[in-house]
Amino acid sequence: MRIQSVTYYHVRMPLRFPFATSTASRTERDALILEVRDADGYVGWGEVVAGYAPHYSCETAWTAEHILGEFLIPALFDAPVDHPGDFTDRVQWVRGHRMARAGLEMALWDLYGKRLGRSLRDLLGGVRDRVPVGVSIGLQENPRALVERVGYYLNQGYRRIKLKIKPGYDVEFVRAVREAYPDIPLQVDANSAYDLDTAQTLRPLDDYQLLLIEQPLAHDDLWDHHKLQQVFRTPICLDESITSADKARKAIEMDAARVINIKVGRVGGLIEAVRIHDLAAQHDVPVWSGGMLETGIGRAANLALASLPNFRLPSDISATDRYYEMDITEERFALNDDSTITVPLGPGLGVRVNRDALAYYTLHSMTFLNPNEGHPR
Repeated sequence: MRIQSVTYYHVRMPLRFPFATSTASRTERDALILEVRDADGYVGWGEVVAGYAPHYSCETAWTAEHILGEFLIPALFDAPVDHPGDFTDRVQWVRGHRMARAGLEMALWDLYGKRLGRSLRDLLGGVRDRVPVGVSIGLQENPRALVERVGYYLNQGYRRIKLKIKPGYDVEFVRAVREAYPDIPLQVDANSAYDLDTAQTLRPLDDYQLLLIEQPLAHDDLWDHHKLQQVFRTPICLDESITSADKARKAIEMDAARVINIKVGRVGGLIEAVRIHDLAAQHDVPVWSGGMLETGIGRAANLALASLPNFRLPSDISATDRYYEMDITEERFALNDDSTITVPLGPGLGVRVNRDALAYYTLHSMTFLNPNEGHPR
């Protein structure tokens, strides 16, 4: 693939409902949408999930603009790319900035699939046509409001519920949901809101038959999660701490993660995500796909990834209308009757971008032309 140009679009999209975690409350979402064109006229799309502020990771949409423009896109222009892995190998020297790398790699996968006429699911080795999914519910003001919100999504057809928690919004809230809905698959996510001492207050959660407790301790910690797992029956799941297959290996070896949440942006792309999936499968550790409030572009990539066989728990890949009134893809992902979403099987990501919607949400954009390619005047 001879890459002719790359354009990033910095978008800001309003959320249908405020989404609150232990670190921030959001009413809108920033992201970068990437458009990669090759010399044969094919177009690939990718999504950089870094947002407005460094709440979840140190990356933001603005840091991604800098890293893309100064380093990643010029590296992509250095030589033709026969496979997305060529680009991944070429930018191994870039430390961190995994979300920026992942977005550009995603666009290359879309381009690669379109050129071959093959879906991303098939290129990654996926085995499912439908992916079991659940819904993530942000912090609510009181247990009654949370129970009502859970009921709202159960009525929509979601079967697995994930609750955001933080100190003061944890055991009492989970108890209320479990008493109201004793049989639903339920899990919680702390987004690093506790330390090893304060996490002891979560011990009563062992009595509520949770699927897992996600990332209770520091975002970069492994060892204290290992220590915490020794006193909990409920599996500890790691999210923010797993940034590579090597980190996943260490977490598994020290029993710090009995479940792993895989997010494409957090680990630097689909290639690394598949490596983590394969490693976890070798150790009989189940994985699932977390969400970053993606548009239809990133959602399509997540569905393709979650079709791999070791994604054994429902993923946070909710329907389009969970987050957005209007998306930037023509396709709107809908929840099936069995709490699954259908995996796109068209070439590449299998989605088409609505350019009018993209323009509507774009704050600013920039196009980079490959100096090694001829361009029409």
